[in-house]
Amino acid sequence: EHTYVIPRENHNPIEMHATIAAWEGERLTLWDKTQWVHNAADEIAAVFGISAENIRVISPFVGGAFGSGLRTWPHVTLAALGARVAGRPVKLMLSRREMFYGVGYRPHTVQRVALGASRDGRLTAIVHDGFQETSTYEEFSESLVNASRFLHSCPSVYTRHRIAPMNVHTPTYMRAPGESSGIFAIESAMDELAVALNVDPVALRLRNEPQQDEFKKLPFSSRSTRECYRVAAERFGWSKRNPKPRSMRDGRWLIGWGMASATYPMNYAPASAKARLLPDGSAEVTSAASDMGPGTWTSMTQVAAETLGLPIERVKFTLGDTRLPRAPVHGGSLTMASVGSAVQAACRKAREDALARVGSNDLADAMRRIRQPIEATADVKPGDEGQRFSMHAFGAVFVEVAVDPDLGETRVRRIVGAYGAGRIVNPKTARSQCIGGMIGGVGMALMEHSVVDVRNGRVPNANLAEYAVPVHADTPQVMDVTFVDEHDPHVNPLGVKGVGELAMVGVAPAIANAIFHATGKRIRALPVTPDKLL
Repeated sequence: EHTYVIPRENHNPIEMHATIAAWEGERLTLWDKTQWVHNAADEIAAVFGISAENIRVISPFVGGAFGSGLRTWPHVTLAALGARVAGRPVKLMLSRREMFYGVGYRPHTVQRVALGASRDGRLTAIVHDGFQETSTYEEFSESLVNASRFLHSCPSVYTRHRIAPMNVHTPTYMRAPGESSGIFAIESAMDELAVALNVDPVALRLRNEPQQDEFKKLPFSSRSTRECYRVAAERFGWSKRNPKPRSMRDGRWLIGWGMASATYPMNYAPASAKARLLPDGSAEVTSAASDMGPGTWTSMTQVAAETLGLPIERVKFTLGDTRLPRAPVHGGSLTMASVGSAVQAACRKAREDALARVGSNDLADAMRRIRQPIEATADVKPGDEGQRFSMHAFGAVFVEVAVDPDLGETRVRRIVGAYGAGRIVNPKTARSQCIGGMIGGVGMALMEHSVVDVRNGRVPNANLAEYAVPVHADTPQVMDVTFVDEHDPHVNPLGVKGVGELAMVGVAPAIANAIFHATGKRIRALPVTPDKLL
């Protein structure tokens, strides 16, 4: 039984939050950094007491957000108010310091985990008790302890998640909210159990692999954890590991190998899209989605082209505008599942309509003969699959670290991840997402910490000079990503689960476990800085 601590962390995208507001009579246009244009319109409409239809929000490109753009923050209201008073467009941009106070953060968490097991490594009891900060004027909570209920097989599981109202501003979602924090605690504890039982960490997890979601009492729609362990372990060379701490060296550097499991829920929300086929054989597809970097523009164009049977260069996709069909929040790894399914449905509907009109099997030929545009709009929403299946993506993360025994400096040399995330629509952009998640996990494990002055609640290191984030020099030389084959017809029409959040989950505990293997020192409070190893 031990306690694990994660400090407050801030998103710190390179592009800071900014809003331009312009009124024309009772109509307002906002150019905003947001991950959800319709939510911004609805929020500002409520503030000013006007119809959301009178507000247009435009956000075609987002320069990184990591969850900071999921809410409509006070500066958006201030920009609109300033424009109203000034009678002219107003631009308001937050400074880097203001980003630490104005757009939320990953909350400080304290988690107690206790594990019971038989001598052969079978789990008999799990206790996961978590505390998380929130503000006094809002209750914000995330899925801190949820994964402990189904990740490993155990007959007796107790979880409790409590929020502590404090004199701070409200936290918000930050990449892999809840799971990245909760998995750090449970997967660190699993590593400690493996050491206590003298059992290989992978073997311990395989020994406790569940056949179903034991909390919901539902079958998994698909679960490729065993294959993820096998593939990642083989690619990493795990069989060569000497389990004794401080037993592996490279010159004067202490070498450590660690691993952890990863999981994130499959999220699927109502979404709409429109497809417009033109007589020249091209297509225009629209939805009010966002793109903060995962490649929404590219992947949606790809889904549309595949569904229509057109070359990808003949399809134009447009997003980021409230005048387009409504889309859900661009977060929670749900964009491809939701908007992608809507795009697929709209394109299929338009294609079938065009072909049926002329009795042709060639869309380009059919549109030349029809000689006028054809439009189709589709709305998709989840069915009852969520009541019949437990739907999650899973993964396994293996890490090699090198620790300087005299300076306490830790370098992550290799990260190998294998993921079961359903269909991978675009392997290139998905791999890019995973690399970004791995780097984010390096920051969480070794660097990121928003220091809070207990006297006044301020953050003295609210800048990029003192709030450390990984740069190119900190990234591992090897970041190996593998997607295991996984067909899941239950999750959504596209069969995708999403990888944006999943890729960050498990990285921090794998690094902490590797540091223990290298040094023999178990650090349970992130980040693992040199002073904690000396």
